[in-house]
Amino acid sequence: MALRMWASSTAHALKLSSASRSHLFPPPFSFSFSRCLSTVLDGLKYADSHEWVKHEGSVATIGITDHAQGEGVELQDHLGEVVYVELPEPGGTVSKKNGFGSVESVKATSDINSPISGEIVEVNTKLKETPGLVNSSPYEDGWMIKVKPSDPSELDSLFDSKGYTKFCEEEDASH
Repeated sequence: MALRMWASSTAHALKLSSASRSHLFPPPFSFSFSRCLSTVLDGLKYADSHEWVKHEGSVATIGITDHAQGEGVELQDHLGEVVYVELPEPGGTVSKKNGFGSVESVKATSDINSPISGEIVEVNTKLKETPGLVNSSPYEDGWMIKVKPSDPSELDSLFDSKGYTKFCEEEDASH
């Protein structure tokens, strides 16, 4: 009940109409409102499998989005609290749309797919000791791998922030 009241007051503060909120709280009450509040950053590229890419110079940093790690559904359906991250070794390669590791949460274990192809030049070793960085800092401290892209034009097929936001809204509406 308290959660419903918080969601209602938050929706009111954000000036969401009751018509636009009704699909967020279908009976029995499910808390999908948090999905609407996930962070999508400008300047990144996004895959439909909920990974992000930050391309700087000759290196691209890859992680999973705030939307993917948030409460509510597994990587395709939100992970929840991340308790373990399995990542590859530097020097290996990744291929677009193929898995390179996995994330285990309190809800499920999900594969992490690479949005681009290339050589792995660095792995975030902090995630071995502190996997929760994926939750608390998905775009900064929670990054997963750094890749030297083999085909930088693959970035053109990914969503920008507006396209990814629209994709997530449509995906959430279909659940």
